[in-house]
Amino acid sequence: MLSATLNTTLQTLRHRWPTFVGSFVALSLGVALIAVMGLALASSQDAPPRGPERFAVAPVVVKGQDTLTVPTSLDDRTQKLAQPRPVPDGVVAKLRRLGTVVQDRSFTVRAERGPADLVGHPWSTAAFAPYELDAGRAPRAADEVVVSGDWARPGTRLRTGDGTVRVVGTVAGLGFESAVFYTDARAAQLSPRSLQLVVDADASAVREAVRGSGDDGDGGQVLTGKGAQVLTGKEAQVLTGKGATALTGKGAAVLTRKGAAVLPGNGAQVLTGDARRYADADPDRDSEALTAMNAMFGTAGGVTGFVSVFVVASTFAFAVAQRRREFGLLRTAGATPGQIRRMVATEALVVGVLASAAGCALGSYGAPKLAAWAVHESLAPRWFTIGDYTWPYHLAFWTGLFVALCGAVAASWRAGRTGPTEALREASVDARAMTWGRWLVGSVLLATAAVTLVLALVTSPGDLLQRKTYISRPMLLITAVALLAPVLVRPLARLLAWLPARLPGAGGMLVRENAAAGVRRTAAVAAPVLVTVALAGSLLGATATLGGAKATEIRERTAADFVVTPAGDAGFDAATLKRLRAVPGGTAAAASSSSAVYVLEDGVALIKSDARAVEPGPFAATARLPLTAGKVRDLDDDSIIVNEEWARHTVGERVDVWLGDGTRKSLEVAAVMTTGTGNNGVYVTPRNAPTAPVDRVDVRLAPGADPATVASGLRAAVRASGGEVLTRDAWVRAMSPETNRTTRTGLFMVLGIALLYTGISVANTMVMATSDRVRELAVLRLAGATGPQVLRLVGAEALMVVMVGGLLGALVAALNLVGMWSALGLLSVWTSIEIPWATLGAVLGACAVLAVISAVAPAGLALRRGGMSVAGVRE
Repeated sequence: MLSATLNTTLQTLRHRWPTFVGSFVALSLGVALIAVMGLALASSQDAPPRGPERFAVAPVVVKGQDTLTVPTSLDDRTQKLAQPRPVPDGVVAKLRRLGTVVQDRSFTVRAERGPADLVGHPWSTAAFAPYELDAGRAPRAADEVVVSGDWARPGTRLRTGDGTVRVVGTVAGLGFESAVFYTDARAAQLSPRSLQLVVDADASAVREAVRGSGDDGDGGQVLTGKGAQVLTGKEAQVLTGKGATALTGKGAAVLTRKGAAVLPGNGAQVLTGDARRYADADPDRDSEALTAMNAMFGTAGGVTGFVSVFVVASTFAFAVAQRRREFGLLRTAGATPGQIRRMVATEALVVGVLASAAGCALGSYGAPKLAAWAVHESLAPRWFTIGDYTWPYHLAFWTGLFVALCGAVAASWRAGRTGPTEALREASVDARAMTWGRWLVGSVLLATAAVTLVLALVTSPGDLLQRKTYISRPMLLITAVALLAPVLVRPLARLLAWLPARLPGAGGMLVRENAAAGVRRTAAVAAPVLVTVALAGSLLGATATLGGAKATEIRERTAADFVVTPAGDAGFDAATLKRLRAVPGGTAAAASSSSAVYVLEDGVALIKSDARAVEPGPFAATARLPLTAGKVRDLDDDSIIVNEEWARHTVGERVDVWLGDGTRKSLEVAAVMTTGTGNNGVYVTPRNAPTAPVDRVDVRLAPGADPATVASGLRAAVRASGGEVLTRDAWVRAMSPETNRTTRTGLFMVLGIALLYTGISVANTMVMATSDRVRELAVLRLAGATGPQVLRLVGAEALMVVMVGGLLGALVAALNLVGMWSALGLLSVWTSIEIPWATLGAVLGACAVLAVISAVAPAGLALRRGGMSVAGVRE
């Protein structure tokens, strides 16, 4: 029996090769997509070990406290401090007695025609990388600099935000930064706070000096070359792993082997060996890059996996549905339902195995291409490559085979259960396109999408604004609509063809009736168009709508006429602030600083909230916060303005917080803001952010003041220190949040892959569908239709099917965006729904072109090769 089934299968594959080629192409591409994303995701799990960069040859680096550690009942929680602490003066004094101490400073430099990532340092730190002069000399005056790389040569004059400087030397770039070296004195002026220093002394002596300067502070921290461990409290703790053991107490610590960093009570860290990398500008960039890549490839893998499985299942189901006449003939010849099902399963197994193997091979070729593209687009670090992993191939292969078997067997179940006469009758027209199983699953998924949306709106509307939510929710709705598509295809086709059917000639009527009668064919071709349009509209529309909502929040909160920002990281000094406040025509000049506040919620979660340190009086005159309780003017040094996301957000209630420099303090809630789009932050007074530089000054015009005169005065006030004066509208445009570049590019990557796959699937399915309509086209020719008329009819039908898929996809996208818009309204943010019309038009246009070409080309070949003879008629 098995050999007979296999022989029948091979004969069927030979005689119906167009159908099986179409299934093979769809499945192999789907498996390739899953393999590529699986390989990329697996390769983004680990980063290569990285040593110190800026301080590769430095003897010992001492760094101030830059983390906040809070013990909880579960574990210690750690957050980066918004205002890291410098090395205490007492420690610096003791270190100077041990050897030469070089203060390190890093600050942003903006230069015309220079790299965007320029960073300034004192020249005395260049030797620790090491940088070596390859042209010119070291800087000696305040207006002289040395630059890394070849973008400027000695003698070049550069205009920077802090004045014009002259390049007097160059050093070879080391790849991890674009550096500008100033004299030590000038660097100290541009960046007064030094957070770390290099000590030319014995490491053990430095450790002893730092340890001896400790106090009974709240905690300590030990960082080893392989990572970081946090020690808090006054009780001893033991760190294990790789031979590391450390004990805290009153500032005491036992150091590990491969270099160490010690934070006793004073917060200072001693870095040697590999641990010196923690003094680099961004020591966590590898882990952050891995997190970003995991999110990007995870999202891309999930969406492309869904698209591929969706399209493959639809293609296989359509391929089996095309053969109902064949199944009817077999039933008439005496074949049992079980024999038909075994034959179909064997065919799916043969095609599935071959296509899945081909897809894995194609994936192994495509994965390195994707990795190279990600590195080129700066979405992945330079070290990212595809590793040697096997589980993605297993996942892709078995997923493809499983989907092929499920799609084919499920579609053949109905054909196997029908009688011979009924099967032959159903082969002529799709009278019953919906089975009870399809009704059940589609209805359940649709109900699930509706119920979960309502529950989210009632309980936690903010969850609908999260990326993982607005990416995953469309998939549920797409599947539900696709399953119920046969119910919607007929009325949509009649609606779209209503006007063409009333035009002279029978073309419009034939298009309408063919699309309405061939429900399965129409639904199968419309499926890939549906998924692509729905994803494009939902994902791009969600990010655009959310970005518009955030821009609306910024616009509504800004009551100032001008916003002034500094040129460098040091912020505005007291003299510049005095000049800004003295500009005639301004009634209020509200200076503010960026900081952060940390709160322990539920006793286990250390939450960081962005904070702005503001002067309550002037700020109240230049801002319109969306308050639900309290007043801005009630803010003082003992209070805080929070938002409704905080666990404690009742006016008058006290909350225990840690300020941006790690200082613990109890503050009273002075006012409460709405939740909005999330991360509204908090507001404190400047005394609760003492080291945060002023990075923004909001100015409001006095009644009758001339805006141009005031703007000119503000520019004159910041000319000496450097700064930019923006109008309110310009400020709103500059601050309007854009989608994170990684997220945006990841979405376009997903949509690009989906569109490519959709295009191939549309072409593939159209070829399959058209090859099965040779007799129908021959009958049209016998009825008097010319060849061009038949081809125009076929092209119009293909266009009709694409329009049906586009309408269904637009419906799904609209429902998703309405859900997000409703959530924004419940969060007190009213904005318009942003629909990416241009993208949707491009997607539909591309699908339409491919569908028409893929339908007309095989139809034309069939007619040219004598397709009329297939109907048993000779010309």
